[in-house]
Amino acid sequence: MPPRTPLPPYRRLPLLVTSDGDLLDELLRLAAAGGTEVELAADPAAARARWAPAPLVLIGADQAAACLRARLPRRARTVLVGRSGELDPGTELAELIGAEHVATLPAAEPWLVDRFAECVAGPAGPDQGRVVAVLGGRGGAGASVLAGGLAVSAARSRLRTLLVDADPLGGGLDLVLGWEQLDGLRWPELAGTDGRVDPPSLIRALPSRGDLVVLSWDRGDLRHLPAEAMAATVDAGRRGRDLVVLDLPRHLDDAAVVALQAADRALLVVPAELRAAAAAARVAAVAAPHCVDLSVIVRGPAPGRLRAAEVSRALGLPLAGTLRPEPGLCRGLERGEAPGASGKGPLAALCQRLVDELIGSSAAGAA
Repeated sequence: MPPRTPLPPYRRLPLLVTSDGDLLDELLRLAAAGGTEVELAADPAAARARWAPAPLVLIGADQAAACLRARLPRRARTVLVGRSGELDPGTELAELIGAEHVATLPAAEPWLVDRFAECVAGPAGPDQGRVVAVLGGRGGAGASVLAGGLAVSAARSRLRTLLVDADPLGGGLDLVLGWEQLDGLRWPELAGTDGRVDPPSLIRALPSRGDLVVLSWDRGDLRHLPAEAMAATVDAGRRGRDLVVLDLPRHLDDAAVVALQAADRALLVVPAELRAAAAAARVAAVAAPHCVDLSVIVRGPAPGRLRAAEVSRALGLPLAGTLRPEPGLCRGLERGEAPGASGKGPLAALCQRLVDELIGSSAAGAA
């Protein structure tokens, strides 16, 4: 299979949610003054897929009530904007929809121009990290092992990497890495997070070895993971790391949807089996509307000689790679060895290629 061309830098644009033509014209003028283009959504339904990835969201006063009814997840850098007299009592409404600020025009015009200007380079500078999501086409597909392998490969390339376990039923990615004895915060301690998280503080608090840090679950009682906590964590990872790897559940809850929407690329792991391909088709149908780039990894063996290209065509997704059987991998995992840690074997080779594609070969070898 010919190598895939590395993804170009993906510039995330501010999102304007309004169907008020006059207000839209004013905001477009302010965005132009700030040096940025924008994405437009007339209502919450149109905004949902672009909600989490946007560096800034401006909700027009005309759509505030609709956004409240739509129960869009709370996120950082959200502004309620309208003209004088439209937002009374604006502060209460902003709190209900999770907006951090209320911008009243025309008084707030200079402030909004500054916020738009921040989006040109991003609040944390021009070199924000990339995000890749991994999910399984069926149970036991190997998504967590691939996610762990990607993170280990990236760290071996001296990329500052955050591995996030978004699957509360997955058993814990710290176990996949053999890190269960390392001290540090797990999801239960961060589940109450909303708004913005300071990247250095988060990184220092998590279990880590070298350039790799992990946010996983503990072995206590399951707790609901709010979408706000996931959004804040992914945002902090993007601003503070070179690469964020997300291990997602097959059944997408609100937190997983937020994570998937924030990903630059998503990988669906599918065993080369007929029933696995059929199950993966259902997962792909749910995941695809939330992805900017969804492709498939086909894992062997193939008992019925089902080819990777056939799985790819059946799912209607591009083939990102294949994984040959690796008997020593399972034995290594049982001994607490992180997947791909040796840098040898089919998994390590695939993960290194995928990391190079996502980050770019020059970036992967830098630092």
